[in-house]
Amino acid sequence: MLSVRDVHASYGPVAALQGVTLDVADGAIVAVLGANGAGKTSTLRLISGIVRPSRGTVEFMGRRIDRRSPERIVGLGISHVPEGRQLFTELTVQENLRLGAYTRTDRNGVKRDMDRVCEYFPILAQRRGQPAGALSGGEQQMLAVARGLMSQPRLLLLDEPSLGLAPLVVREIFRIVQVVNQEEHVSVLLVEQNANLALAIASFGYVIETGRIVLGAPSNELREDETVRRSYLGY
Repeated sequence: MLSVRDVHASYGPVAALQGVTLDVADGAIVAVLGANGAGKTSTLRLISGIVRPSRGTVEFMGRRIDRRSPERIVGLGISHVPEGRQLFTELTVQENLRLGAYTRTDRNGVKRDMDRVCEYFPILAQRRGQPAGALSGGEQQMLAVARGLMSQPRLLLLDEPSLGLAPLVVREIFRIVQVVNQEEHVSVLLVEQNANLALAIASFGYVIETGRIVLGAPSNELREDETVRRSYLGY
């Protein structure tokens, strides 16, 4: 589904990505692990068109997308749930969800999908008329994921969905991500510092260090790798 090949990207003089290559198979959940500043977020930003590569290619469903605008990429079926949620805090829950569907023209479908994501996250149905800024951190993360689903993505990019949240909330969000993956066949590229959680739901994982992919393997093999266990799994 997604093919990233030898991608390089910089922020001014600072090299963020240095030859990143990775794949996401159709229907898969793939995790990207790494320390702060390793290039995880930059990789997602590059795929979604926010960052342009200086070298390399990104293909989605057989189409090259590395020179397309973010809105065109959303229209092709990629939705990015950024780190820090980036909600419109003064707008209501319902208005945030509608903005997630801004590329769509099927009003009945949008209404149906709004009801569907509220079934995944029932608290959002109760909070529809409240400003997003009035929600708890966990509720805001649920809204961010739900908003990402409103564009009917084939591929969901999730950046640190567990950041700053209580363990019970994190487990619920990850459970719903698995349900969406299995029932709606939405592929997921997951950037996550909680490596144990990420590898528990992913079928494949990559380790990125200083802008380079240094390891890629099935999740069960990564869990057995001594370097991964020591650096990311804590045992």
